[in-house]
Amino acid sequence: MIDVKQLEALLAVVEHTGFVPAAKALGISVAAVSQRVKALETDMGQRLITRGKHQRLTGAGQALLAHARQVRWMEADLLAQLKGDGQRSKRQWQTLSVAVNADSLASWFLPGVAETVRSHRLLLDILIDDQDHTHAALEHGDVVACVSTLEAPMRGCRADPLGVMRYVAVASEAVAARCQAGSDAERLHLLLREPAVIFNRKDGLQDVFLYQRFGVSQASYPRHFAPAVDAFEAALVHGMGWGMVPEVHLAQCPGLQPVYEGAGVDVALYWHHWAQEPLAARHLTDAVMVAARSSLRPLRASGD
Repeated sequence: MIDVKQLEALLAVVEHTGFVPAAKALGISVAAVSQRVKALETDMGQRLITRGKHQRLTGAGQALLAHARQVRWMEADLLAQLKGDGQRSKRQWQTLSVAVNADSLASWFLPGVAETVRSHRLLLDILIDDQDHTHAALEHGDVVACVSTLEAPMRGCRADPLGVMRYVAVASEAVAARCQAGSDAERLHLLLREPAVIFNRKDGLQDVFLYQRFGVSQASYPRHFAPAVDAFEAALVHGMGWGMVPEVHLAQCPGLQPVYEGAGVDVALYWHHWAQEPLAARHLTDAVMVAARSSLRPLRASGD
């Protein structure tokens, strides 16, 4: 059987991002934490976590982490069941780590899950990343669920379709006016003279837009990088360039208008989560699915 204290030590190192903060959280010495993790590795017959400046779980470590979290949540579910509805206000808060792209977080995710989080005493530990990269956090065991563009689930997980988030190329009125011309070639030339405002270096939506709208790949154009939602929107409002904004978020961005009417990029989103998830995570999954259905465009089946 797996030693519970050793498993708790591994879990603490991961959740508190290091041996020193893990020792503080557990109320033991750093040497004791290290000894427990080493003993667990000896029992498992393989390395579970890489040492050094940045600790990372190995494949075996990720599997054990998932097991440790499942055990923790199963215990919480059992205690909640034994206490009954009359003791709901005394239930312990439970932390769920999720990876969500910034656009979803700001537009539909948080408003959609807020009531569920409050009523079921859930604490969200949110990792923000581009929707094309959030799945890596689930693979590494850093989160229990994620919003991702990947359609295929990994082993032991489900990928439930959320819907389509449409992105529109927008700018201030002055910038949009400078990009108008008669032909597509002229419009493209004018647009590429304007800087693009980009969320971060993982964001490739502007390149997808240029390819879909004008058939141009690897276009060269000036770029601003603004890796914060409020700063990104402020740069657009103040006329610093053009950028891709979710259709569902446009109502919250007064002063911005589409650069070209009827042109957008559709991004299909999926909710990846464990197939056998604890009750707390199921509550969150249910809330996410309802919120997505009310905010996103429906996802069409292949071939439609």
